[in-house]
Amino acid sequence: MEEREKNKNELATRYLDHVRVEKRLAARTVALYTLDLRKLQDFAQTDGVGLTAVQSRHVRGWVARMHAGGRSGRGIALILSGWRGFYTWLGRQGLIGANPVQDVRAPRQPRPLPKALSVDQAVRLAEYAPAEGDGPWLAARDAALVELLYGSGLRVGELAGLDVAASSAALKAGRGWIDLAAAEVQVQGKGGKRRTVPLGAAAAKALQAWLALRGQRAARQGEESGEAALFIGWRGARLGAHAIWERLRRRSRQAGLPAPVHPHMLRHSFASHLLQSSGDLRAVQELLGHASITTTQVYTRLDFQHLAQAYDAAHPRARRKSKEG
Repeated sequence: MEEREKNKNELATRYLDHVRVEKRLAARTVALYTLDLRKLQDFAQTDGVGLTAVQSRHVRGWVARMHAGGRSGRGIALILSGWRGFYTWLGRQGLIGANPVQDVRAPRQPRPLPKALSVDQAVRLAEYAPAEGDGPWLAARDAALVELLYGSGLRVGELAGLDVAASSAALKAGRGWIDLAAAEVQVQGKGGKRRTVPLGAAAAKALQAWLALRGQRAARQGEESGEAALFIGWRGARLGAHAIWERLRRRSRQAGLPAPVHPHMLRHSFASHLLQSSGDLRAVQELLGHASITTTQVYTRLDFQHLAQAYDAAHPRARRKSKEG
């Protein structure tokens, strides 16, 4: 038993020397590998199997134990990576015939739900009127920004790339534009795919108010190059994604929302609220410009979460009595 323990420790020590001296890995990485090997040794000792006799079935069993113990899929994947490197080295030393970790994968990490505003929060953000600090020009522009992000579900890059009107230059450069007469937004999304998104009444009204003031600081550079950006900054240049993020954070803070709002949160809110009202997943997919319906299906989980919370808060049978009897 002592001889077996000695051999087991010797293999681990040799491997750690290898990664530290020959592969020249950082001290922090070597320390993590040491912890991974210690865990491997503990599992092998508990199951009475030598390190060189470990099979894939053993590794899968240990993965199941770690997962049942609460370790995340990502954490398990990192441990398996450490074990995989160790057994690759053992194979090169001629000590094993096959790597038992090679085809073992960690449990899939559950996909986090996208953050979305409640309907009341989204409306509060859209209807917020700055009391001070921003003049009519900035107020009109930012209101139109919010209405388009929430009302049409645009990505921030799609929003920043919009022009005032259609043009051959915009089409060639991969930019989108608005068509107020048709109440549509022409967008070029991911992969160069174009789509048409409806323009709601609130967004159209906000855009008309913005366009009436936009010309006060129209970009000279933009006009000379044939570019007519829909949203421009104070100096006249096209408003970039970072600036849009900052304006939204500022507006959400001023409107008294509990957390800072970013553009993609409004896109998520658009999808979630539309799905709650219509239940039409395929239509939401088309409006968002998702290539696959599976990408859109995450909003069904968000919608169910909303319904579950409403049930817990309102249904008499969902509330437990604080005292028995």
